[in-house]
Amino acid sequence: MDKLVKPSAYNAKFTIPSSKSYMQRAVALAILADGKTILNNPDRSNDSNAALKIAQNLGCEVVEKNETIEIERKYNIKNTSISVGEAGLGLRLFTPVCSLWGQNIKISGEGSLVSRPMNFMIKPLENLGVNLKTNNGFIPFELSGKLTGGIVEVDGSESSQFLTGLLTALPLADKDSTIVVKNLKSIPYVEMTLDIIKKFGGQIENQNYQIFKIKGNQHYTGIEYAVEGDWSSVSAHLVAGATAGRAEIYGLNPASLQADKAILWVLANCGAHIEIDTQKIVVTKSCLNAFRFDATNSPDLFPVLAALAAQCNGTSIIKGVSRLAHKESNRATAIRDEYAKIGIEIILDNDLMYIKGGKIKGGKTSSHNDHRMAMSLAISGLNANGIIEISDAQSVAKSYPSFWDDFEKSIV
Repeated sequence: MDKLVKPSAYNAKFTIPSSKSYMQRAVALAILADGKTILNNPDRSNDSNAALKIAQNLGCEVVEKNETIEIERKYNIKNTSISVGEAGLGLRLFTPVCSLWGQNIKISGEGSLVSRPMNFMIKPLENLGVNLKTNNGFIPFELSGKLTGGIVEVDGSESSQFLTGLLTALPLADKDSTIVVKNLKSIPYVEMTLDIIKKFGGQIENQNYQIFKIKGNQHYTGIEYAVEGDWSSVSAHLVAGATAGRAEIYGLNPASLQADKAILWVLANCGAHIEIDTQKIVVTKSCLNAFRFDATNSPDLFPVLAALAAQCNGTSIIKGVSRLAHKESNRATAIRDEYAKIGIEIILDNDLMYIKGGKIKGGKTSSHNDHRMAMSLAISGLNANGIIEISDAQSVAKSYPSFWDDFEKSIV
């Protein structure tokens, strides 16, 4: 699907969808919990729907009732062949979770996930009692053996998502465990994981995000849990408000642990006008100046930050390029190449991205089948001097199926 974005003013007013990051974590814990879990305000992105399907395959009863989803563990696996879709978090989270069953389970995926290396998961899982057979370090996976616990070292330099999977699964292992983490990035996502594990009754000792001590033979208990609004999704609309008009967004938690809440700090520092109360967040257009931001802990913000920087006076500098190689696209080169097509100069220098603000021109662009690239280019089209065409615009369904509806109804 292609989308055409014309130069337009922007006036958004709606409730943002729920966080797929919290939703997937909640589904994983519901699968492992005793009793019934009720998820209020559930997310229905492709990634979250894949998680719900996994819950069903692993023997859970999943029932939708109005604006809630009920998940109840039934213990008997229905299907030992599961798919995580294109969800990187799903793969790294549900692989340790599935290994608790001690059965032969095949885990597959699709899209860009097929080409994302996962060999860093093999040795830690082997040390914990699991045999992980891969396709030369890529999916599909074949699991055998059982996650029994133990002492393991994890490299956190590429992603915190595998650590999230281990933290979620190991409290239910037979033995106590210690995870030693080197070079951890995206600490806010680990904070999210620890927060929701605690809500389900799990206990983990965290020693400065370097050592995690986990007692085995714990039990999770099903709870009623409200999935909070998604700061990753809302960032696109807030930037659109700051650059092209106004965005009034409901459903956000200003005290959220989500890493991408940092978008507010960036907007404030480049001069956007921001109003925050307990009900809503409002961002309105103003004169914007270049910013400098370390996105190492929030790499998903890179595409939308590129759209913001393109419309700031001066050259913005974003750190954390090394985190972008194995996303839905190679986001660093995708951002550079697509913005070059619409007149914006971007230079990549080791871990830094330099973006020179300027006049955006119309042109044909590609999302690289990357949901965040599609949103970024859509925002930029609001202030272009011509029409911007975006190919594979349907990619937004991975995280935000209603993005185009929300975006187009906000154009005035």
